[in-house]
Amino acid sequence: MKTLLTKVQPRWQVVIFLMVGSALNYGDRAAISSVLPALQTDLRLTDEQLGLVGSLFLWSYALVSPVAGSLADRCSRRRIALVSLLLWSLVTALTGLADGLVSLLVLRVALGVSESFYLPAAIALTASHHGTGTRGKAISLLLTGMNLGVVLGGFGAGFMADHFGWRAGFWMLGLGGIGFGLLCQPLLVDAPVCAGAPEPAKPRLSEVLHYLVRTPSYHILLAKAALSGVAVWIFLSWLPLYFKETFDLSLGMAGLMGAVMLQFTGVLGTMAGGWVSDQAAVRDTRRRMLMHGHGYLLAAPFLLAFLFHPGLALTVAMVACFSFFRGVGNANEQPIVCDIVPAAYRSTAVGLMNTGATAVGGTAVWIAGLLKGTIGLGAVFGLLSVVFVLAAASLLAGYFWCAKRDVARAARVQAGDEAA
Repeated sequence: MKTLLTKVQPRWQVVIFLMVGSALNYGDRAAISSVLPALQTDLRLTDEQLGLVGSLFLWSYALVSPVAGSLADRCSRRRIALVSLLLWSLVTALTGLADGLVSLLVLRVALGVSESFYLPAAIALTASHHGTGTRGKAISLLLTGMNLGVVLGGFGAGFMADHFGWRAGFWMLGLGGIGFGLLCQPLLVDAPVCAGAPEPAKPRLSEVLHYLVRTPSYHILLAKAALSGVAVWIFLSWLPLYFKETFDLSLGMAGLMGAVMLQFTGVLGTMAGGWVSDQAAVRDTRRRMLMHGHGYLLAAPFLLAFLFHPGLALTVAMVACFSFFRGVGNANEQPIVCDIVPAAYRSTAVGLMNTGATAVGGTAVWIAGLLKGTIGLGAVFGLLSVVFVLAAASLLAGYFWCAKRDVARAARVQAGDEAA
């Protein structure tokens, strides 16, 4: 693999490494969803405790993300991404040794902390290697890695649980991540600096926050991230269990159906959205926000099918369609951040968005566990359509209200024509 990658342009080597890292990042966090029934039986956990397992991961991720983003704006993004990958892979392997609720919760918190450093550094590093013409496609590859990671982590952990016990999948993913990081780390490099150019100043957190507070489009992205975080994390945490209990599937098949149908078409949507996003942005970069809103509007109605208790085939079809259009929209999210935020501030901006998404998402996962025994997971999934409509409305408002002004301001600050 390393030999093949050395024939690729350095800026795309970085993207490929970070894409695989993103797959491991989401595969490791999603693996637990596919083994919930076996985990619940072995460790004697209640539904509420299962919800807490998912929530603590997200809350710890949310708590540390702003610090992680700020650090990546001040230090080597390459080094941060690599160390994060190695640490969370170690934690994943250790999860296979958990012997009770307390140890499992401690390890989930450790996973949230170690993973929180990766995406702010990875996304900003990708954006610094790619300009407007290729940035959407490059970042869409990272998102593709995330989607594929959920599929491989979900199915792999479920398959291993069916045949070798639930612990084996965590050992496989953790040790595989450590091996990948150590073997391929020479391919990951920081963005080049022009010869003779001065060393870029390291921004203070107060300076970054001052800029972001005065950027209305960023406020809209924060609200959108919180809203979509509710739906995304409920799905990732509970969809495999829904397939298991509703259609009496094996752990491997439940993980496969829950992950593949949610993520495979999401990969297709993300790739299509990334390509179209770059084409649209050549004429007007704020069109990325317009595409993001339309993607969410198209995705929302498919969730309503869960309210009518559809059969397996229709459920799979509705999840696939929802995931495709959500992927088209999501391909625009991080490129929008890069358009409205100068390069030196991007990791902090991404970190704060991760905080909004995972803090609210963690609470939503816990609440979904409480609602599971009353209204049922199907009703919870169906009601999420309202969340996506609200997210789409906020994005469309941003497109017409403030995106043009914020894109122009970021360009002036980036060029040094205006103080931050």
